[in-house]
Amino acid sequence: MSEVALFGCCPQCGNRTLFDGMLKFAAKCPNCGLDYSRFNVGDGPAAFVTMVVGGIVVALALWVQLSFEPPWWVHVILWLPLVVVGVIAGLRVTKAWLLGSEFVRRAEEHRHDGSDLS
Repeated sequence: MSEVALFGCCPQCGNRTLFDGMLKFAAKCPNCGLDYSRFNVGDGPAAFVTMVVGGIVVALALWVQLSFEPPWWVHVILWLPLVVVGVIAGLRVTKAWLLGSEFVRRAEEHRHDGSDLS
């Protein structure tokens, strides 16, 4: 599971084929044919990672400001790249981890079969 999250490996065959670009999942694994589109990762990782990275950056920015009192442009140079890299790296890891978890647990969306339970 950790290989899937850290390196973007296919949860079925282990090849690094999970992503087609920076954050977009590939349609399917070219090696084993696993269809990645059947997994529903959603927006949960984006909200979680943005809040965590934002909290860390705000705490660090406050510490730097109160300790060193740098000019405003120092904050831009320090925190803008950290936020961008942190969010992108965090999104890759959390999206891959969630897809791998869905694969291992065989999670699926609920489908109605037309029968009435009552």
